[in-house]
Amino acid sequence: MNLDYIKPDNWSIIEEGFDANHMKSSESLFSIGNGAMGQRANFEEHYSGPTFQGSYMAGVYYPDKTRVGWWKNGYPEYFAKVLNAPNWIGINVEINGEPLDLFACKKIENFKRELNMKEGWLSREFIATLKNGISVAVDTKRFLSLDLDEIGAIQYNIKLLNSDAEILFQPYLDSGITNEDTNWDDKFWNTTKVSHANHQAFIEAKTMKTDFHTCTFMASKLFINGKTVLIEPEIKADSNYASFCYKHQVKKGETYSIQKFGGYVVDTNHDKTKLLSAAKRILSKASKKGFNQLLEDQKRAWAAIWSMSDITISGDVKAQQGIRFNIFQLNQTYLGKDSRLNIGPKGFTGEKYGGSTYWDTEAYCIPFYMATKDQKVARSLLEYRYNHLEKAIENAEKLGFTNGAALYPMVTMNGEECHNEWEITFEEIHRNGAIAFAIYNYHRYTGDYSYIREKGLEVLIAIARFWQQRATLSTAKNKYVILGVTGPNEYENNVNNNWYTNYLAQWCITYASENIAKLKKEHPSDYTRILNKVKLSNAELKEWQNVADNMYFPFSEKHDIYLQQDGFLDKELITVEDLAKSERPINQKWSWDRILRSPYIKQADVLQCFYFFEDHFTTEELEKHFDFYEPFTVHESSLSPCVHSIQAAKLDRMEQAYTFYLRTSRLDLDDYNHEVHEGLHITSMAGTWMSIVEGFGGMRIQNDMLSFTPKIPKQWSAYSFKVNFRNQILKINVSHSETNFELEGNEALQILLNGNSLTIEPNQLVVY
Repeated sequence: MNLDYIKPDNWSIIEEGFDANHMKSSESLFSIGNGAMGQRANFEEHYSGPTFQGSYMAGVYYPDKTRVGWWKNGYPEYFAKVLNAPNWIGINVEINGEPLDLFACKKIENFKRELNMKEGWLSREFIATLKNGISVAVDTKRFLSLDLDEIGAIQYNIKLLNSDAEILFQPYLDSGITNEDTNWDDKFWNTTKVSHANHQAFIEAKTMKTDFHTCTFMASKLFINGKTVLIEPEIKADSNYASFCYKHQVKKGETYSIQKFGGYVVDTNHDKTKLLSAAKRILSKASKKGFNQLLEDQKRAWAAIWSMSDITISGDVKAQQGIRFNIFQLNQTYLGKDSRLNIGPKGFTGEKYGGSTYWDTEAYCIPFYMATKDQKVARSLLEYRYNHLEKAIENAEKLGFTNGAALYPMVTMNGEECHNEWEITFEEIHRNGAIAFAIYNYHRYTGDYSYIREKGLEVLIAIARFWQQRATLSTAKNKYVILGVTGPNEYENNVNNNWYTNYLAQWCITYASENIAKLKKEHPSDYTRILNKVKLSNAELKEWQNVADNMYFPFSEKHDIYLQQDGFLDKELITVEDLAKSERPINQKWSWDRILRSPYIKQADVLQCFYFFEDHFTTEELEKHFDFYEPFTVHESSLSPCVHSIQAAKLDRMEQAYTFYLRTSRLDLDDYNHEVHEGLHITSMAGTWMSIVEGFGGMRIQNDMLSFTPKIPKQWSAYSFKVNFRNQILKINVSHSETNFELEGNEALQILLNGNSLTIEPNQLVVY
């Protein structure tokens, strides 16, 4: 199905015309969130057509028992599931007893759905003719408050167009929900209490096994033509449901409205015995402010976010819409307020991938949050991993590692591994390297060394211990090899000596050793404290160094390139260009056996290493490897186009860089992978930001300074972005004729522009 129905717009995602075939895709694309909770863009009123109902609370999950045909030692006991939470948005609507249901209406006209990214709200408007012949004009607006992040607000207006009628609004809460994604169809929720009073209702429920206690709540107000009307409701309630029925006789031309406040309180933030009173307090705050004031607060909160994180593109509306959509969804998913939380690959938009945290956070998301927010936000993401260090050590112990070696999980909610595909759980160990790289990247960008000496070095030591033990001395090669792995290219399983993995292992050991030496010299008290805690000896350090110094790297003399893994050249090397389009995407058209025997690369693998460690290689080496590997890359991972866009820009291949940029920025909007109905690709959206800032803007850290080598696609007339570099806000504006810099702050900032030193004075426009 071709999903090009989203209208190009600089600040909004807009759908015009109702098409039931687009329903699940639109529910993903128009999702809303506020970092603490989120929801797919389900209709408030009943919808009898195909739909994927989803509301989610940050950090609330269920340990769904692993389902495999053949149990292997070391398998995780469970696969974490992001839980579909009790539904609070529902408002059934009846007109003269006829349900308003867009799947069943006689006629729907002027349908428009809009996600306003600038101000942070979702709206719908349409004219519907019901089976009973009554026509109504409906407009709705809802948002999840950034300021009061436990509450959301809905305004739902109905205007009678051709007849007087009795209209019923039935706002409800429902905890009788199920997950789309479940292994055994377990019951995830246990409703403990349903209560209601004074137009307010509450459902207290707890998760099975994990025992998260929650309270879902709602309150409503009614209006006729904008004036409050008091209506005594008929109350309906059972063991997991509560609703109020507000009937009113409405005249033709009048507008009957309901404002509904709802949301969640969770025992991660409140005493679990006092959730009901916490819910009442938040409803009281919302009621005092009212819908309009909450909406104004929402606009101000989003204005503050955009003032720092916006990227402007002139002359290309689709490109502009794409990057803002990505930035908007990242901010809806994670705002850095709670270090216990992280960034799930689907955020609050779906249930696929289950767990909260992948290596995507360290490899792709941290650069975005470092540059667009206070550095404390990025530090919180690093501390998330430090807080899980003991679990990472336990994960390694389950696989036979000792002495404090840590293997961080591929997927996790609480630090435990909960991914149940063997080629991922046991083999995709390169994720350990991404976590170490994030520590390095944070220090390189922020200049803040305190994290490493306070916490980060313990993580680096545990990771280095893992790599030293994971490597095997090959007597035939007289080198250390790493066997039985899966690299970033998940279309290769159980390979030997994935070059990216081996390179990361060597680098991690070296980087940990360098920081141990630095602490010994510059922070002796921290050095003594940490080495006593982890019981690290000089003899062990020598063992590390021996592995690092003698690591094996597969290399082709013929092609003068590093090989993705041993035996890569044994494959039938047919490029993607020569692969019939009818065969793609291969992950949907081919057997897994055929994929594993093919040369096709899911995402950057060797080139991922060139992205991380660009300064370790020459531009000529990058070009040689790009030219060899990109033609075999099918880009069937959301994480693939952004890295290739950055590298194409580095190589001055601007048309290719632009094509990759458009693909990464509109991956979901244009549904390149034919899976947007399952939810959005949140973590790869940070890669979209990188493709502009690091790709076209050429931003790097060199000689402890910001460096830029700006370029611009021919399709754009100009673009701009801001970065927060060490608490100084720098705005960069690039056009075909010049590059401008503006610095907010009190001190001058020295940068590099195309390799030349440049001093930017505060509050002055600098033009080059």
